[in-house]
Amino acid sequence: MSDPKAWQEITPSGPITATVAVPGSKSITQRALIAAALAKGESFLHGPLASEDTDYTTKALQAMGMTIDPGGEKWRIFGQGGLVAPPATEIYLGNNGTATRFLTSVAALGQGIFLINGDERMQQRPIEPLLQALRGWGVQIRSIHGTGCPPLEIQADGLAGGPTVLPEGKSSQYLSSLLLVSPYARQPAELKVEGEVLSKPYVVMTLAVMREFGIEVEAAPELNYFKIPRGGYRAREYRVEGDASSASYFWAAAAVTGGQVTVTNVPFPSLQGDAVLVDIFEKMGCRVERNHSGISVAAPEELQGVEVDMGDCPDVVPTLAVVAALARGRTRINNIAHLRIKECDRLGVMAAELAKLGVKTEEGPDYLVIEGRGRQHNYQGAEIATHNDHRIAMSFAVAGLAIPGMVVENPGCVAKSFPDFWQRFAAIG
Repeated sequence: MSDPKAWQEITPSGPITATVAVPGSKSITQRALIAAALAKGESFLHGPLASEDTDYTTKALQAMGMTIDPGGEKWRIFGQGGLVAPPATEIYLGNNGTATRFLTSVAALGQGIFLINGDERMQQRPIEPLLQALRGWGVQIRSIHGTGCPPLEIQADGLAGGPTVLPEGKSSQYLSSLLLVSPYARQPAELKVEGEVLSKPYVVMTLAVMREFGIEVEAAPELNYFKIPRGGYRAREYRVEGDASSASYFWAAAAVTGGQVTVTNVPFPSLQGDAVLVDIFEKMGCRVERNHSGISVAAPEELQGVEVDMGDCPDVVPTLAVVAALARGRTRINNIAHLRIKECDRLGVMAAELAKLGVKTEEGPDYLVIEGRGRQHNYQGAEIATHNDHRIAMSFAVAGLAIPGMVVENPGCVAKSFPDFWQRFAAIG
């Protein structure tokens, strides 16, 4: 567990030139773990992410009767063909939003009582739209405190299938959760999504992982309607690509120091929507190279502000916000209201913590404006409150490469997605 009393001082750096590999994608690892655990027989995941979040997912699946042997670069999963056993105790998932949403649907496949819980923050994060969609497939499920948030009680008896409606698409995790379990319904499943579907690349990722494990979903182009055949996942060997969100901090390190960094194991094209960050850096003036050796970002003499819609890639908004502070001119980041239901209210926290450095910001209900004054401006260092959010910690580590006197509190929170981040980050400086 991270220590809120600890702190990490960042040393400013000259132009960074480095070639790095990052841990496996957290998003892909969690989807592949579930597909392999629901498949029948032995699967192997190559290059998955070992972190606090994936550990929660692994232990929960083990408690539901699946055999998972995590170890090094190759994990063995022995799936039970869609059979899900009720665990002896509640399933505790910390502040792992992905696992909480995904495993709620996995539990619904079982027979018996399942209790799903999380930490104080997770108990504030909404899940009611997912519960409503599962009820449409005949699942008896409730928010125990009546808040529309965990803890949850599921009186599981499998999924009926047929049509159901997800009443909002603001969190792609609800949609991905339903899709992952839908092949195991008693009749072919149909899923309609009301409202705008945000973070679409994560839905595309889910469909791609399902396809790799043998299930082809019929999806409308707008990703608001799906027909899923009955069937089961096929056990297989699967390679997890490097995490684009984790790579963002190293590409950003090049941008803010005037250097060049290549990440070798995020492929082009990537399954991950967060890889689009390099396209945004290109608009800010960076030179980006994409080839079989990885994706490389080289900084210009001066970065320029941009206006972007980040509805599809919220996890790299903190990274972009820090880089924007060290660009010249205004950056406006739109369509990011869903940042408020992440590990913390990332929209509000980024505005507040950037202000500590002397960065002028404007926070709206679904946007953030940063008035950048360039790399040469003498911003003031500050103690950054991470709010126990890994992405806040890692993005402000990037700021510390260009701004003296930066201290990040509770640096251990990076264990959620990138346990050895500080060691790898120090190695490039």
